[in-house]
Amino acid sequence: MIALEEWRKAARFNPWAGHRIACWTPDNPDPQKPWLLLIHGYPTSSWDWSALWLDLEPHFNLAALDMLGFGLSDKPANVNYSILDQADIQEALLERMGAGEAHLFVHDYGDTVGQELLARHNERSLSFALKSMVFLNGGLFPEQHRARPIQKLGLSPLGPLLGMMMTKEKFRATFDKIFGPDTKASDEEIDGHWALINENKGRKILHKLLHYIPERHALRARWVGALQDASVPLRLIDGGMDPVSGKHLYDYYLEQVPNADAVLLEDIGHYPHTEAPDRVLEAFFDFHKKLGTIK
Repeated sequence: MIALEEWRKAARFNPWAGHRIACWTPDNPDPQKPWLLLIHGYPTSSWDWSALWLDLEPHFNLAALDMLGFGLSDKPANVNYSILDQADIQEALLERMGAGEAHLFVHDYGDTVGQELLARHNERSLSFALKSMVFLNGGLFPEQHRARPIQKLGLSPLGPLLGMMMTKEKFRATFDKIFGPDTKASDEEIDGHWALINENKGRKILHKLLHYIPERHALRARWVGALQDASVPLRLIDGGMDPVSGKHLYDYYLEQVPNADAVLLEDIGHYPHTEAPDRVLEAFFDFHKKLGTIK
């Protein structure tokens, strides 16, 4: 991964509804390259994508941001953190960059944001032309999402205690349980993720970010329907050892999505892109070579 301090220095900040959103975009986009929008998961940030960034950059104009409440972006306490708003923020970034069309690469919480953008594409209300989407592990189907105990606590009336109770050691223990047996996060990664969670007093709103879990159930018909009615190419790259959205998600995806295209990384957990970046890149580039996006 790119060192966190180097990543932090590369951030630029765009306004959205009175808040500051941290973004990573090219200084001079190459008009010959397609755009790739990368959307991160919970509770981490776009720093996750730095594990792939330098390999993707020769092929794409890359765009990523820390969503509201995450990473280096603002973390207001008086916001409900709706997936719909997070999707608006992604659209605003591409509009600002003048990207008329884009491919998406999404993970976890970002999968759900991606599903909302796909739904908008299907109903022709999206502000850019969506060309394709690759999903990593995430709750694409709410009935298949197996929430961790810490997430259940965050959604309970005791939710505000989540941030107060969370320590770096507990965070490490939680992460260890969702990673593959041989691909645990390094101490440097844990330190970086923990620093980004604590940025802008972020622990105080950790429970609020979990609003996406009930929102997935409330909008299941829209978001699952977006997958089933998709008119753009999709691929799932899934870490099979993930207890949250592992092989059970992969199997269900094959059952539920017409002409499903999915790749299973059997010994990898919830963060395939940081656990096995080379294997994820191989599956991602294979998808895009078949599409003709890259050579």
